[in-house]
Amino acid sequence: MAMVAGCRAFGVQGTSWLWRSRWAPFSAGFCSPGSAVTARPESEPRPTSMRQQDGIRNIVLSNPKKRNALSLAMLKSLRSDILHEAESKDLKVIIIAAEGPVFSSGHDLKELTDAQGRDYHTEVFQTCSEVMMLIRNHPVPIIAMVNGLATAAGCQLVASCDIAVASDKSSFATPGVNVGLFCSTPAVALGRAVPRKVALEMLFTGEPISAQEAVRHGLISKVVPEEQLEEETVRIAKKIASLSRPVVALGKATFYKQLPQDLRTAYYLASQAMVDNLALQDGQEGIEAFIQKRKPIWSH
Repeated sequence: MAMVAGCRAFGVQGTSWLWRSRWAPFSAGFCSPGSAVTARPESEPRPTSMRQQDGIRNIVLSNPKKRNALSLAMLKSLRSDILHEAESKDLKVIIIAAEGPVFSSGHDLKELTDAQGRDYHTEVFQTCSEVMMLIRNHPVPIIAMVNGLATAAGCQLVASCDIAVASDKSSFATPGVNVGLFCSTPAVALGRAVPRKVALEMLFTGEPISAQEAVRHGLISKVVPEEQLEEETVRIAKKIASLSRPVVALGKATFYKQLPQDLRTAYYLASQAMVDNLALQDGQEGIEAFIQKRKPIWSH
């Protein structure tokens, strides 16, 4: 609850961060009590898998035969895994990874034909947008661990994460224009991650960029050899998990809150956040521990 108190000045009360969407109400079952993990028929395997240990939740896109396409089922499963016990003090950081040589090929084009109809198409893109906004509004940092190709909405997923670590074999593209479907929703995340002219070249041509180009332009955080990818991603996750969740949550919320503001407003919001941070139990514990030359004992 310390995190909630610290975020109150930023309009984050309780689980209100879950509801930051232009669509109201959300689709049935979304974030309703007890629905964090949606039940699925036993004959239908979940397209994602999830496990959590020592504060680190690993979510894996687990449909490599379909290039981990972000089908409606995949998006709903990913949403459930992100939302699952999101307010638990035991959760410190989330890693999103994928099975197979393709991180994600984007939306399943078989779901986007006239046969499904406009209402179904609307649900697909609405659900995808909800997932991307959940990543931004989630109280803990979310890391993409990319080993392979990430295209269209798959590239959007990488761009939406707070941190992204990729292997040197990875590449990124928004190739929708090549099949007559411009990557307008991926452009939202891409255009906020890389310079405008880089984003527009990717969107207008559909041509991929390498992991080295992606890190140079800010789409990802760092590039490592494939054999070091998991080790480096887990190292970052463990470091975050060792820190105060309320402090990190307040910091993340403040960072995104101030980002689109003018300079004066940004400093006003950030100054408020610093004061709120000092009012947190962990804010005072960290300072006292520094003065006393000991390791802090965080509230979790």
